[in-house]
Amino acid sequence: MTRLIVAAGGGGDAVAAAMLDAALYGDEDQAVILTYAWDRLLIDPVPGPRGADSFTGLEHVTPAVWAVPADARPIPPAGSTLPRLAAELPRTFALLDPHHGAEGITRQLEELVGHLKPESIDVLDVGGDILARGNEPTLKSPLADALTLAACCQVNAPVRLLIAGPGLDGELPLEDLRGVLGPLVHTFTAKDVESISSVLEWHPSEATGMLAATARGVRGTCEVRDAGLPVALTDEGPTVHDVDLDEALSRNELARAVMATTTLDEAEAYSREICGYSEIDYERNKAAWLKDQAPGELDPKTVLAELDLFEAAARSRGVTHTTFRHLTEALNFSGSQRHAVRQLLIRNRPAQYVAPLWELSIPPHSSR
Repeated sequence: MTRLIVAAGGGGDAVAAAMLDAALYGDEDQAVILTYAWDRLLIDPVPGPRGADSFTGLEHVTPAVWAVPADARPIPPAGSTLPRLAAELPRTFALLDPHHGAEGITRQLEELVGHLKPESIDVLDVGGDILARGNEPTLKSPLADALTLAACCQVNAPVRLLIAGPGLDGELPLEDLRGVLGPLVHTFTAKDVESISSVLEWHPSEATGMLAATARGVRGTCEVRDAGLPVALTDEGPTVHDVDLDEALSRNELARAVMATTTLDEAEAYSREICGYSEIDYERNKAAWLKDQAPGELDPKTVLAELDLFEAAARSRGVTHTTFRHLTEALNFSGSQRHAVRQLLIRNRPAQYVAPLWELSIPPHSSR
């Protein structure tokens, strides 16, 4: 028997899907995970999601669906975490391609359902931005989730929507989600995180990183993204809830609007109209800006001195933790230098590495 899990927003949702599958089913008949190749600019310098034509070495599953095996490779300059995920996690990762709009994703899902005949179909979103109405001031990346939701609501098969780590993506406050969250399906534990622990050492996802950290018992306030959004790490962090799919669609205006789209450009236009922006436009603008930025010097003394200044300011804001993505950008290093900065900090101050987050130092004679 096969299970199909759709990683609603790609990226870290795919990692969380593998963790959920292991937690609920162990090694039984491991799942097929359908996910975007959309790793943002941290991994992929090319704005937007990648399609099958951006890879070599893909394997046909159905006419519209390709699997991404460990030996697949993105065609430069594109980048992707999917081949490495396939190498490290015992799951089949299939490519969700939004370039033909919600209708194209619906066709992919229908073909997979017909081919696999899965015993269950779950859509997993870490954080809960798939439940956005579209006008929330903290909403940053609605398009991928809206396309996934629109397609899943058109598939002639039972689909379950799951929200893991409500509020952890920093896009919708937990208070806005409480009324729509359904029954508790699972609460992740430190043992559950073991199945993806090697991936957390290199994967850039902030939301799934915080999901894992809260499962390991980390609590506090974590700053994320380039804007430094504060995210509360609470007992709700490691939970997974069932949500009514129809209710999610009734909330998500963008998902309703894109249901008949046949191109990604159409979907982007709806995002600009309803939400006031397209997240791919943001990536385009940031990619152009990054081209003009010279890499910073990785002088240990300078980096650690700048870290001290950052931590002092962050503590004054009530922050206890940060992601390495935010820390890298706060210290004015490019995304390509994230790994080197991370290794430098862990090597010099290992006690502050609370995998996969960075815990701010506590000044002498103070306590939390």
